[in-house]
Amino acid sequence: AGRKQRAAARRKAFSLFVKAKEVPAASRCPGGGEGVRWRCCRQAFEELPGIHRHVALHHSGDVGRQVGLGAAPLEAGGSPAGGSAPAGSAARPSGHSYSNPEISWALPDTSHLSHDDLTSIITFFINIVFLFFYLCHVVGSQVGEVLLYYCYCEVRDPEKLCAWQKALCQHLHLTGKVRVASEGINGTVGGSKVATSLYIKVMLSQPLFKNILCQEDFKSSAGGAHCFPDLRVGVFKEIVPMGIDPKIVSYKETGIHLSPQEFHREVEQYLSQATQGQSDTILLDCRNFYESKIGHFQGCLAPDIRKFSYFPSYVDENLELFKDKRVLMYCTGGIRCERGSAYLRSKAVCREVYQLKGGIHKYLEEFPDGFYRGKLFVFDDRYAICSNEDIISACRYCGVLWDQYKLCSSQHCRQLVLTCPSCCNKGLTACCPVCQEKELKVTSRASGQTLKEECECTSRRPRVPIEHGSPRMLDTGK
Repeated sequence: AGRKQRAAARRKAFSLFVKAKEVPAASRCPGGGEGVRWRCCRQAFEELPGIHRHVALHHSGDVGRQVGLGAAPLEAGGSPAGGSAPAGSAARPSGHSYSNPEISWALPDTSHLSHDDLTSIITFFINIVFLFFYLCHVVGSQVGEVLLYYCYCEVRDPEKLCAWQKALCQHLHLTGKVRVASEGINGTVGGSKVATSLYIKVMLSQPLFKNILCQEDFKSSAGGAHCFPDLRVGVFKEIVPMGIDPKIVSYKETGIHLSPQEFHREVEQYLSQATQGQSDTILLDCRNFYESKIGHFQGCLAPDIRKFSYFPSYVDENLELFKDKRVLMYCTGGIRCERGSAYLRSKAVCREVYQLKGGIHKYLEEFPDGFYRGKLFVFDDRYAICSNEDIISACRYCGVLWDQYKLCSSQHCRQLVLTCPSCCNKGLTACCPVCQEKELKVTSRASGQTLKEECECTSRRPRVPIEHGSPRMLDTGK
């Protein structure tokens, strides 16, 4: 009986919601034609099935709230759905302890926003001239962006934080990747500027991050939800995979943070001394080889490692290199330096360890034409973002300057490859001859999933390179 009552209540709420979107009869087309009968989310509907389909797809959460479903506890084992929940809602998934007051379950109020505001969908107009002026004057608020951020803090219930984060991203139609652990949160999400702005606002109001996370901790770049295939939110042991237990090497033992201005001055001094052979400093790139390949600071030491989890072994194998040195570390957004500098400091061989606060992202905001040359690699479908016109890498096959990555065409490999349009047209689209010879054949498991194999690119590269004698420094002139 209860189920039937809820279904009836929902049908009634649905009808009332549709009724509220009706256009008054006096406003409809004169002369007998019905014309537009409903308006919702800046869209016009002339037939009942159309408005019904729209409400079912985009306003199920609004309808649910009218019958009290939006604030009801979730079923056991469930998680917050992507539908709306009122600000300050007490909705929580069952199976967790709610005594921890640090995590708020509030979701932002988006009732005043249309679906297009949150998803950056722009209506295509037949008249191309009208479209041009529309783009010039209206689309400014619809352009999307990608956010990059992290926050180290003690999280008592990572599962609860993960569930809330997933609900928040779904609520705002954001895509991307978010890692949650007992040591904090690390995320990169994409969506409309309206959605990302709301996301930042809610994150800053979250009690768990109070007095820790601030506006400056969010790095933004042009993009949107299309930069990621989907939304992935999960609980992990580390928010950045270094492969060392956070209890053994903690973010609390990190190096000294330098602002972009301070880091710029340090690099300037280092380069001046290095040209005279007097430097006692190492400018260390903590990223993977394919990242530093298309962009890096002049005069840096860029380890030829494929994963950040190899960084600790790289340090262990090259301790003599860092002995009595001042180390300036940098990475994309700063998070790898937090744990990386802590690990390096734990070896007690360096004179001092410094790191670039906010990473290359923040540095380029203030010094787009500074000591960082080339593109900045990012872990989404854009692969790279640009701040200067330098191209410092080359096509794998012909050697022409080229820095736009593509996936290796052999699906068993899927590594990144730099191949220019001319070579692509010749069919040279794989990362190495081994992959090229497989003629793009797909090796699959019984389930149909692609089986990744080790190719020449990985088999020839030492897992942990050892720097012999003087470290190999990368240099790029302007």
